[in-house]
Amino acid sequence: MKQIIRTITNRTGKLLAGILCLVMTLLFIAPVTANADMGPKASVRVQFENMGDELCYGTLLSERESTGPASVWDGTEEYAQHNENENYSWAEFDYETWKAFVEYEDPDGYYFLQEGWTVSETKEIAWTYYPPNRFKILLYYPETGNFVSSGIYEKYAFDTYYTVDMDGISIGSVEYNEELSTDERIEAYRSYNYRVEVFSLIARIAATIAIEMILALLFGFRKKKQLLLLVGVNTVTQVVLNVLLNIINYNSGQWAFVFYYILFELLVFGLEAVVYCAWMNRLSEKVRPGWFYVLYAFVANAVSFVVGIFIANLLPGIF
Repeated sequence: MKQIIRTITNRTGKLLAGILCLVMTLLFIAPVTANADMGPKASVRVQFENMGDELCYGTLLSERESTGPASVWDGTEEYAQHNENENYSWAEFDYETWKAFVEYEDPDGYYFLQEGWTVSETKEIAWTYYPPNRFKILLYYPETGNFVSSGIYEKYAFDTYYTVDMDGISIGSVEYNEELSTDERIEAYRSYNYRVEVFSLIARIAATIAIEMILALLFGFRKKKQLLLLVGVNTVTQVVLNVLLNIINYNSGQWAFVFYYILFELLVFGLEAVVYCAWMNRLSEKVRPGWFYVLYAFVANAVSFVVGIFIANLLPGIF
């Protein structure tokens, strides 16, 4: 019997070593960001609060002449991206609006890339496919022919959020002139919801530890020292895991988050199994084979992973 247990333990150790090597190899060869076209793209969203009812169009002027498929008009009528051109019937701007943006000259040399939104309807500019890294917000009021520009802003996260408060700005009543059209008339502030992110982080850690402690009791771990070890190990691994995932999600988005979530869970499973095999028998009167602790680590991490995915579908703002 001892020989059988020794054989299982040795095989378990080799399996764990193999898993750890595989995970570390994937971490080195895998891309840090999710840039393939099959994954989601970075975005820039500018929301407008207290905006009036005047018809208003908006765009983001780019520091560069192109980004992704968006680019400056090259002078060829075939590639004029307005909805009166049959090749771009889906475009937001009509010819006159498109022409006004094309002819706009930014004092800082920023470019109009033929992307636009009817801001007075949506109260938002949502550039969700290869947005410019550095940009200016430009609004156009066709009823008065007035352009209103912002200062220079930049993409600061995978999903970047800015908010512009239009309270007190009566753009529609201002007559167009060369100077006003290029002044910095609006200001945006970063509106990424860090409080929600911190709350989500704490909620994920607490839920994972609670799930694994319930499973520990079901596996028969009831000694105080055993439970303290399990709580300690889970607290350390879950804090490190979730902090890393939050950083990845902030910088690289949901696609990279899911990719690394799976890899990190495998790594956590391996590390926890090694710790439990090395220490749990020392804290228990009943000696158990190594595979039992490996089984607990696997089940605990698998269940918490599946439950986490399930809760994420119910409460996407938390998980």
